[in-house]
Amino acid sequence: MRFVICCLIAALPASLLAQKKSKDQLSGYDRSAKATVVHDTIVYVDPDDSSQKVTELLPGHEMVIIQHNGPWVKVFANTDKPDEGDPDKTPEFGNDAPVPDSGWVKDKGIVTPGMAEGDGILYGSAAGYEAQAAQPHAPKDAADEARLLYRRVYEYFPDSQLAAQAAWRSADLRWQVEKAGNADLPSAKEQEAYLRPQLYEGELKKVMKYWPGTKYAFLAAYDLLDNKVCGDWQGLPKCPEMEINLYLRYAAQYPESPKAAESFYNAVYREGVLVTMYQVDGEQKRADDAANKVQGMAADMKQRFGSTDWTWRAQSIAYRVKQGISVYGTDRE
Repeated sequence: MRFVICCLIAALPASLLAQKKSKDQLSGYDRSAKATVVHDTIVYVDPDDSSQKVTELLPGHEMVIIQHNGPWVKVFANTDKPDEGDPDKTPEFGNDAPVPDSGWVKDKGIVTPGMAEGDGILYGSAAGYEAQAAQPHAPKDAADEARLLYRRVYEYFPDSQLAAQAAWRSADLRWQVEKAGNADLPSAKEQEAYLRPQLYEGELKKVMKYWPGTKYAFLAAYDLLDNKVCGDWQGLPKCPEMEINLYLRYAAQYPESPKAAESFYNAVYREGVLVTMYQVDGEQKRADDAANKVQGMAADMKQRFGSTDWTWRAQSIAYRVKQGISVYGTDRE
């Protein structure tokens, strides 16, 4: 019997085995007992809401279901693995993660892998928390809850049509929150990218790996440019010179990206900035060359991207340069 089973496994198409392996890598656990919640959930010692509270399970955080008892579910709560690349969530002593809390939760708002329409429920809940996070006085955990709920979409439902978009939105939320946190650091003003804390790229690169050729992979690639651009130009031309090549290369590599026009505009704007910088440095020939490039690039944008806001903004830059109006710094006459 063992021999027959081994032969059957060996006969499976390599593509099927590779596909299963990639999905296992993406989910990273036995999905049968895993679950998450879409609302704040209290974990009790006993299946009775008058019993002692053990902990609280926040939306998007995971639990392992142990057993059912009528309207109650016994769980190990907050079983999430620490985020990759996040030293703040690594246990302080030793390599063992904290022991999950055991207790009972009401069987409400629980989503498990394979649940009918569970992908849409998770995605919609995540979008709701993301909208809350964008409000002026947002709940402090809203962004993190949205990020985790998006993550559960592609982990629990890797074949869902929402998987790629959810993966991108989860990765982008983490990226933007980390980027905003680093913006207040003194090193954020450094010219060289390596002199400031680098944003964690793992989740964005995962989007590019598992959903190549999609607009979400293109968006992830655009985010990654943040780790390469200068923090502060400090009035020197070397940063915009480098960034022009960076943005033009992106637009050429991902012409179908929703960010292609914006990336090209960023290059036009920096070329306009160089006109002013070169003039301040007394390098008029280089300033004239940059001014000519601005006109050519703006015309190229019109042809390549048609009538978009980025195209018209590039035309505005070209007009300012042609009129001798400074694009960078203060220009009053």
